[in-house]
Amino acid sequence: MANLSEDKSHELGMHTEQLKGRSQQVFFSAAAHENFSQPFAYDVDINKHAEIDAENLATGEINDQLRELMKSGHGSIKILNPGAKHSIAVGILNRLNLVLEGSLGYFGLGLLDGPNVRVTGRVGWSCAENMMSGTVVIEKNAGSTFGAAIRGGDLICRGSVGARTGIDQKGGTILVGGDTGAFSGFMMQRGRLVVLGDAGSNLGDSMYDGTIYVAGKIKSLGVDAVEEPMGELDVAWLQRKLDLYGLTAPNGLANMTKIVSGKQLWNYDNLEPSEKKLVL
Repeated sequence: MANLSEDKSHELGMHTEQLKGRSQQVFFSAAAHENFSQPFAYDVDINKHAEIDAENLATGEINDQLRELMKSGHGSIKILNPGAKHSIAVGILNRLNLVLEGSLGYFGLGLLDGPNVRVTGRVGWSCAENMMSGTVVIEKNAGSTFGAAIRGGDLICRGSVGARTGIDQKGGTILVGGDTGAFSGFMMQRGRLVVLGDAGSNLGDSMYDGTIYVAGKIKSLGVDAVEEPMGELDVAWLQRKLDLYGLTAPNGLANMTKIVSGKQLWNYDNLEPSEKKLVL
């Protein structure tokens, strides 16, 4: 049985947890250069540029051309006229500078591990679902389930987003420049969700861990989501992260509301029936 050590990170929402019956195995050596990327990733040159005009292309044709360009070593690619088509640029598992001049439909940019992406328009539901690493910047607004099950990297929407932002978030950072809808942070497990506008109802419902920061008003908190005082580490981390993307908190970082798990659901199975009814 292992036990996570407690240090200053506790103030940022990373808490001590009993890891019962789990083993920790080393699957690769961090010192081995070949293990820094996926074995089937493309070797690209960031200084090698290309463009795709997607106006008259179907989704499959766009993604096929994108992979052919990466296969030939192109590390900076621009997709013109994406036309809000669905499932564009999914499953990119290597370094890449990708710019989409326009808007995307549903399920765009899913399963990313490494690329830096900028979308000049809007995105539909489930943008960057299961993102592992890299950065994604949306210049306008985003639909619901923005960043669902994200595991790493920085996901930024400069505008507002829909409901269930960061649902089942397992790591990484989601930054929202505007408002977010209901049930954002639902079943959150790790990571940070930062909202510089207002948050809808049931914020952080059933969250297990992680931290939510809101600059504006919160309509209501969900089950087992509680407020916690902002600390110096919170302010310092937020300042560094927002500076990276040219974002600011309208009322100052120290005045943001910090939401964490109340941990009443951590041992849900051990609760008495009357206690379960109270929690739910």
